[in-house]
Amino acid sequence: MSYSSRIKSFYHLFKIAIKGEEQNFTEGSINRAIFLLSIPMILEMAMESVFAVVDIFFVSRLNNSDAVAVIGLTESMLAIVYSVAWGVSMGATALVARRVGEKEYESAAVAAVQAMLVGLTASIAVTIAGIFFYEDLLRLMGASNSVIQVGSHFTLWMLAGNLTIMMLFLINGIFRGAGNAAIAMRALWLANLFNIVLGPILIFGWGPVPPF
Repeated sequence: MSYSSRIKSFYHLFKIAIKGEEQNFTEGSINRAIFLLSIPMILEMAMESVFAVVDIFFVSRLNNSDAVAVIGLTESMLAIVYSVAWGVSMGATALVARRVGEKEYESAAVAAVQAMLVGLTASIAVTIAGIFFYEDLLRLMGASNSVIQVGSHFTLWMLAGNLTIMMLFLINGIFRGAGNAAIAMRALWLANLFNIVLGPILIFGWGPVPPF
């Protein structure tokens, strides 16, 4: 195969991977299957790191070091949520992929729901801790009183609303297991778009929305 043919073949497969067309990964070339699944997963993982960067970017415009500090401390706490969500989602991906490969689609659905229940249980525990102990958790992380006074409610919202993070990871893992990693990628793109648009509006205020 010539160099130009390889480039065209790569571009063609790349477009298929981004579009997320229905594929049967139990048949055909394993290299092709890995490529079609890996491209959306790489782009998805890149999007996961954008959330905190966007938050810090806009909050830094307030010229308040305490506000920036509370985001860094909160994201450090959320790393635990990310780890749990990522671990459960990998298990969900493996279980769903196995059942889909066996053509046991009802069993795949059951496995997906069970994984979501596990994630929900873990999320409830984090929510309770966040609601009642968010200031104590910041102090445990070394936050000063001024940091807590300025931004503790950000920590409260992020910990209490961790279900969105947990479900985003889990649902994406389930879709990857079902062979459609592109949907998971698009979900992260959409979530980042909302964060980029709503972040400055809620931080600085706009129209009838007061600055928070």
